[in-house]
Amino acid sequence: MKRLLALFVLMALAAPALGQQKVEITSDLFTVDETSHNAVFTGNVVVIHPSVKVWADKVVAVYGAGGATDIESFVATGAVRLETEEQTATGEKAVFTPADQMLRLTGNVQVVNASGTVAAGELMVNLATNVSTFTSAGSQGRVTGVFTSQ
Repeated sequence: MKRLLALFVLMALAAPALGQQKVEITSDLFTVDETSHNAVFTGNVVVIHPSVKVWADKVVAVYGAGGATDIESFVATGAVRLETEEQTATGEKAVFTPADQMLRLTGNVQVVNASGTVAAGELMVNLATNVSTFTSAGSQGRVTGVFTSQ
């Protein structure tokens, strides 16, 4: 479940840079800062990819000297929601770094699908090793999973 979510997020955010599939991004404001190598979408941001839809208050893509094909990180903040056909994940911040293939979702994380719900302070997904870890980091509670037998 967690790897699938991370893969969809990776595809949604990296696809524009890699030219793989059409991705539509809408926002109230779009700013590109060539000096700091930031592309910033602000206000009611919606990223639509064939496999995933992402909502956030703000999305920042940081790119290197190679431009749009040299993405260093993607950061979505504020009421982040990631939705696929099979599941939904929410949190306050999502960070993906292509160099180490890590996705980190933080701030009242909740992942819901037909099998159940997992709530945590943080979700770390290593796409290189296919290891996903929910932790209580940054929250007052513990990791909680409620599952339905099929």
